[in-house]
Amino acid sequence: MSSVVKTAKQAENTEIRSGRWYRLITQFELQSMVWPALIFLFVFAYIPMYGILIAFKDYDMFLGVTGSPWVGLDHFKEFFTDPNFMQVMRNTLAINGLNLLIGFPAPIIFALLLNEISSQKFKRFVQTISYLPHFVSWVVFGGLIITILSPSNGILNFLLLKLGVLSEPINFLGVADNFWIILVAGEVLKGLGWGAIIYIAAISGVDQEMYEAATIDGAGRLQKMWYVTIPSIMGTVVIMLIFAISAILNTGFEQILVLQNPLNLDTSETIDTYVYKTGMQQMRYSYSTAVGVAKSIVAVLLLLGANYVSKKITDKGLF
Repeated sequence: MSSVVKTAKQAENTEIRSGRWYRLITQFELQSMVWPALIFLFVFAYIPMYGILIAFKDYDMFLGVTGSPWVGLDHFKEFFTDPNFMQVMRNTLAINGLNLLIGFPAPIIFALLLNEISSQKFKRFVQTISYLPHFVSWVVFGGLIITILSPSNGILNFLLLKLGVLSEPINFLGVADNFWIILVAGEVLKGLGWGAIIYIAAISGVDQEMYEAATIDGAGRLQKMWYVTIPSIMGTVVIMLIFAISAILNTGFEQILVLQNPLNLDTSETIDTYVYKTGMQQMRYSYSTAVGVAKSIVAVLLLLGANYVSKKITDKGLF
């Protein structure tokens, strides 16, 4: 009888120790390290969500959120029926589509090639040089692009004229059809090194015994890259792809605003710049908030859809 009671008490103690409160108490020091981040997230991400109500009201700063009249979905309807809606949506999807097609695989390829460099000094040098553009603001970086592409004193026009490719200078940013590729090329160049960091970290975690086994089997460097490295980091690639798809309506704001001018407005006006001009400059806060809410809803749907498709095809996903 005593052995039965003893076993029951042991089971009870085991259950208590496996409980959440017990782990919270025993791991108090570790758990407390997360609290500042959670508090920061709550204050700056969750509390401001109260402002979403502005999207459903005709907001007046003097009346406040609670005192402003309720208009329901009027601001959403206004955005979807706006004459410029199709244009800004086309530009947004086109820029993000090109960025997804060109900009997403670029850091992966760069990380794979960087991993093949045997000289550690040269490898660190290349990494440092590739990281630098990320720390330059888009105001400065965009100014450099404008200077390089300038028809009067730009180095690109100078080289093309000297090589006989052009007979007269071209205002590259003044041609609307050139804007998409210029913007995507600038984003790739600016974020190439920084975007490759996560893939370099994933590659560093690949089991070296797999490379040794591939070498014994007679695999070359490209074969080891294709059959060992890429499959090993595929989980990271899939997760980053899901994030990229969910952000397909976020073209960025600074880079487009810096490179935008009246001559390329037909292809450079995106949702972000359109909302800034019509919503913020004209103080239509409810309208701009409604567009932001619509973008967030689409982003969540794209995230869930991309994760579902990824789980079905590759058996990998966020959740």
